[in-house]
Amino acid sequence: MTHAGMAATDVNVGAPTPVISVKPVVLPAPGRGEDLRVRVSAPATGNELPVIVFSHGFGESMDGYAPLVDFWTAHGFAVVQPTHLDSRTLNLPPDDPRTPLIWRFRVEDLTRVLDGLEFVEAAVPGLAGRLDRSRIAVAGHSWGAQTASMLLGARVLGAEGEPGEDLSDPRITAGVLLAVPGAGGADLTPFAAEHFPFMNPGFAEMTTPALVVAGDRDQSLLSVRGPDWFTDAYFQSPHGKSLLTVFGAEHSLGGISGYNVTETTDENPARVALIRRLTWAYLRTALGLGDSTWPAARAALAEAGEPLGRVESR
Repeated sequence: MTHAGMAATDVNVGAPTPVISVKPVVLPAPGRGEDLRVRVSAPATGNELPVIVFSHGFGESMDGYAPLVDFWTAHGFAVVQPTHLDSRTLNLPPDDPRTPLIWRFRVEDLTRVLDGLEFVEAAVPGLAGRLDRSRIAVAGHSWGAQTASMLLGARVLGAEGEPGEDLSDPRITAGVLLAVPGAGGADLTPFAAEHFPFMNPGFAEMTTPALVVAGDRDQSLLSVRGPDWFTDAYFQSPHGKSLLTVFGAEHSLGGISGYNVTETTDENPARVALIRRLTWAYLRTALGLGDSTWPAARAALAEAGEPLGRVESR
């Protein structure tokens, strides 16, 4: 590994622990059309485990994002991954009456996981009583990041720019938004504006602390802007946020959605290593588990001879 890669991962994360993973855990979901299926992964040992509820990108499922989930769980987090209605594994037809509201069902999926944590615990052998309900974060990639942002306080703006319903959840105290779509309106392509009216986020009320992760070569086909579109959640939200800009990264951020997945256009294990360790460090500090973890990770990145990215906060 290069010196840059070594420095980027020079954070003391400790030795990985064995992990248990169970799927599907089925949560009853009246009105959804089908029950909610989730994957639950957690360290095999340890108590008071902090929780990450993870929202996948368009078409993905609870089986994705192993490069992140494997790392987070091997280093102390329990992760719950719902399969949203847009997943290719469900093959919902485009004319399904639920399709226009999938963005809303997605948010409800995450809330349903929070409501059902006791059920989730009981469904996984050996997990009951080991989750820390006071330390819960939400994370997501791409459309999943927009979904996650709603629980942090982001809104869908109406045609006149008025904020939509507040879907934030006080049980969530930190977030990680990976490649989160930016502002709507004139920043969208005509196709996106016509077909995805929910892609009009307002971040002014996204008050929960969050780390926004953006690739500086992530050019969206849905926006007329450049890669800076993916930093809007950082710049347009209240203070208490951090931004990790990953150099050279496109929408897959080096390959976070899976090992050797075909949709990764910028495969780079060093970038993935950077992201998983920095997100881990951020959440450790944001959830009150290690005050010095995030500052130490930032310092290691800043001291790299050829850094893979940069962090800023406001």
